[in-house]
Amino acid sequence: MSRLLGGTLERVCKAVLLLCLLHFLVAVILYFDVYAQHLAFFSRFSIRSPARALYPAASSSTNCSRPNATASSSGLPEVSSARPGPTAPVIPPCPDVPPGLVGRVVIEFTSPMPLERVQRENPGVLLGGRYTPPDCTPAQTVAVIIPFRHREHHLRYWLHYLHPMLRRQRLRYGIYVINQHGEETFNRAKLLNIGFLEALKEDATYDCFIFSDVDLVPMDDRNLYRCGDQPRHFAIAMDKFGFRLPYASYFGGVSGLSKAQFLRINGFPNEYWGWGGEDDDIFNRISLTGMKISRPDVRIGRYRMIKHDRDKHNEPNPQRFNKIQNTKMSMKWDGIGSVRYRVLEVSRQPLFTNITVDIGRPMSWLNQG
Repeated sequence: MSRLLGGTLERVCKAVLLLCLLHFLVAVILYFDVYAQHLAFFSRFSIRSPARALYPAASSSTNCSRPNATASSSGLPEVSSARPGPTAPVIPPCPDVPPGLVGRVVIEFTSPMPLERVQRENPGVLLGGRYTPPDCTPAQTVAVIIPFRHREHHLRYWLHYLHPMLRRQRLRYGIYVINQHGEETFNRAKLLNIGFLEALKEDATYDCFIFSDVDLVPMDDRNLYRCGDQPRHFAIAMDKFGFRLPYASYFGGVSGLSKAQFLRINGFPNEYWGWGGEDDDIFNRISLTGMKISRPDVRIGRYRMIKHDRDKHNEPNPQRFNKIQNTKMSMKWDGIGSVRYRVLEVSRQPLFTNITVDIGRPMSWLNQG
C-alpha cells in the first residue's frame, strides 16, 4: 500500500514540475514579446518626435491648403531646391580715356555714301540716332545739334564719320538735325536754340550739348565730344583756314556747352539772319559771364570741310557788326527765353532725329541793327 502511494506521489510531483516548467516558458515568451513591443513603441517616438518639432505642419492636414500638391514620400513638406537667380552685372563707369580710339582718321568725300551703307556700319545705333555703350556707364548724356537745310549730301558723310567716332569715344548720345522749313534767310543760331529745347523735350537727362555744322568732320577721334567746366570750342584747325584759327575770338563750326553753361548765357541770339556774326556774339556772351573757352590741342582739333556752293539765302548780314557790339544789352532779352518757332514734323530716322521747324522771317527793323 505504501509502495503504491509513493509511486502515485512521484508522478504527481513530476506533473507539477512539468506544469511549472511550462508556465515558466510561457512567462518568458510573454515577457520578451511585451518587451519587444515596448521597445518598438518608444523607438517610434524617438524617431518621429524631432521631425514633428522641426516641421509642425507635417501632417495629413498639410495638403488641405494645396489641393493639387504632391506629398513627399517621407511625409515631410517639400523643400524647394531652386537656387537664387543671377544678379544683374554692375556696369563700370566709362574711362576718361576710351581704350578704342585710333587717333588720326583719313577723311575723304569722293566715295558714294548712301544712308543704307551708313546704317549697316552702325548696327548698335537705335532709332532716332541714339546710342549707349553696352560695356560702361558714361558720365554725361550728349545731344549733338545740327542746324540744317538742303545739305543731304553733307549729312550722309557726317553720319558716316561721326557715328563710329562717337561710339569709340564711349558716349551716350543722340543726333538731332534741326531742319529750317521754307526758303527764307537761314538762321543758324536760332536753329541751335530750338535744338536745345527739342532735345530736352525728348530726354530731360541731356546735360551736354554739342553744336555742329553739318559740313565739318573731325580728323582725330581723340577730340572728345564732351562738356567740361568751361565752354569748349572743338573746330580750332580747319583746312579752310589752313588748320589755324582765323582770329583769336573765333567760336564757329563745332562748339560744346553744358546745360548750365548754355542757360547762363541765355542761349544763342535769335536775330542773326544770314551768314556770320552769331559766333562772335556767343563768344561775347561767354566772356561777359566770366567763363573761359577751352580748346583741344591743335594736333587733334583738325577738321575737314565738305565743299559746297553758298546758299543764296545765306548771304552775309551787313548789320552783323552793329549787333555784335551790343551783345551786353541784347543777351538779356534775345536768347533761349525769347525764341519763337513752330514744329512741323518730328521724324525719327535710323541714324538721326529730324525736326522740321518754321522759324518765321527776319523783320526789317531788326536788320537795321
